[in-house]
Amino acid sequence: MISDMENGEIGIIVTKDLSRLGRNQLHTGLYIEERFPMFGVRYIAINDNVDTDSSESNDLMPFKNLFNEWFIRDTSRKIRAVLKAKAERGERLGTRTPYGYRKDPDTKKLIVDDEAAAIVRRIFAMCASGSGPSQIARILKKEQILTPTMYAYTRYGITHTCLDTAHPYNWSDSAIANLLENEIYLGNTINMKHSSRSYKDKRRVEHPREECLVFENTHPALITREVWDVVQRVRKNKRRLTKMEEQNKYSGLVFCADCGSNMVLHRAHTMSASYNHFTCRTYKKDGSKACTGHYIRECVLDEVVLEDLRRVTAMAREHPEKFAAYIGSKQSAELQREIRRQERELAAMRKRKAELDAIFKKLYEDSVLGRITTEQFQMLSGSYTEEQNLITVGIPQKESEIQHLRETVSGTDSFLDKAKRYTDITELTPELLRLFIEKIVVHEKEVKWSKHAPQTVEIYYNGIGYVGSGQQDVEETMEAPEPLQTQDTERSPGRHRKHDDLPGYPRNHLLLL
Repeated sequence: MISDMENGEIGIIVTKDLSRLGRNQLHTGLYIEERFPMFGVRYIAINDNVDTDSSESNDLMPFKNLFNEWFIRDTSRKIRAVLKAKAERGERLGTRTPYGYRKDPDTKKLIVDDEAAAIVRRIFAMCASGSGPSQIARILKKEQILTPTMYAYTRYGITHTCLDTAHPYNWSDSAIANLLENEIYLGNTINMKHSSRSYKDKRRVEHPREECLVFENTHPALITREVWDVVQRVRKNKRRLTKMEEQNKYSGLVFCADCGSNMVLHRAHTMSASYNHFTCRTYKKDGSKACTGHYIRECVLDEVVLEDLRRVTAMAREHPEKFAAYIGSKQSAELQREIRRQERELAAMRKRKAELDAIFKKLYEDSVLGRITTEQFQMLSGSYTEEQNLITVGIPQKESEIQHLRETVSGTDSFLDKAKRYTDITELTPELLRLFIEKIVVHEKEVKWSKHAPQTVEIYYNGIGYVGSGQQDVEETMEAPEPLQTQDTERSPGRHRKHDDLPGYPRNHLLLL
């Protein structure tokens, strides 16, 4: 209509009242006072007796526009108050039912949709095994699984702005990523995640989780906390398929002990599987000047991790009280050291903040007294302002971290529960590795490039960390792989292990890490 008006195709505009033209007093006044006369358009508001051809009828028009804006401002304030009250009561504010749930016809609460819930659980399981959102989306598309919007349309007749009936199986990686990050599948309701700045500015503002209202166990959960934690750990690491279109089960778990970077898995069609091996990413990228290879074969790492996992879980099952006491004492000492380190950093930040405040005060006095010019003041204060802002933001974060450490509870109970459920571990799977293990740290051999030198591997478990001072020293007797090797040769890798007894444990029950 605006373009038609500007082209001279409209001569008169009639509305029921001024509010039908607009409730923003500035915009409405601009059109009535300037834009309409500019293009020779006559405007009439019937109920408000406004006619731009009659100057007498326009005297109260600015006040009426102001009252119209006050009305929507008051309405917005009331709606925000109602939504806030509902959010604080733990009522779900969203109107669209999440994929995997449906609304109970009587109570309007969320109940499980068995068909969609099975897909949700499968998506989480695939992610826990190491698959990324893009890989999961390709699998669902290939198997012709309906997208959430298409499923809601075909099953319940519910439409959505993103509904695409021409592509019913077009899963996107962003949809999978959002699903994997949605705590609603834990049975939690999170309110006030988003808001708008005002009734005039409808752009969505996303709030951090600390500012949201979280209510737990408000509806049936589709996944367990255990699966959720595994998935969130997996999501922190990149998971790419190898050139052989296979997924590395250790993806994001194996690290170099010296530089801290990920270990890279090397494999090839022309190389026997027994020669698949890990090397340090920094060494591969920057050479021997940056780090060393930390070479270890995948099959050897499999044996070490599997045997150690069996021993640790067996010890947790057979001696739960001693195991819990040992882990608790170890965690307490480590926790106190970490808290003291964080407190030293916090004290240094507070001291620097006080120094910056004194510097700014001195600079301001010099500027007022004319000792330095305005340009000099701006130049000198500019570099300090950024540092001061970083410290101002960092101090509350550091205080929060310290508080979180002080409230940290040992994860021994969770580990014991998992150990009781997994009594017969016969092989390593991506899900099992991420369920039990936080990270695996590989050290360089004691004698570089030696075929028989011991090599230390440290295994850190979820919730309990590095158990004891025991270490797995791996001695690999096989030669380095030949790139063109096609057949595996007989191997019998010897292993030499060093370990210490845990307090109160018999000699034949050792935790080998």
